[in-house]
Amino acid sequence: MDKILKFIRREWLIFAGIAAGAIGGYLYWYFIGCESGSCPITSSPLNSSIYGALLGALLLSMFKKNKKNESSNKG
Repeated sequence: MDKILKFIRREWLIFAGIAAGAIGGYLYWYFIGCESGSCPITSSPLNSSIYGALLGALLLSMFKKNKKNESSNKG
């Protein structure tokens, strides 16, 4: 259990990106989505939420600091 909590604390920014992206993807489907069903991403709330979660995780992972690079740059 301790390892899981440590992992969550270390990767919290990615989890926040997943949550924000999933909510954003759902809201995009709800307000803008494709009604005809011909759009592969926006035709389903599940697809929009998964795509948004992926993009949110990738976007916020850019801001994560890498401890290995920081210690080698200080030398």
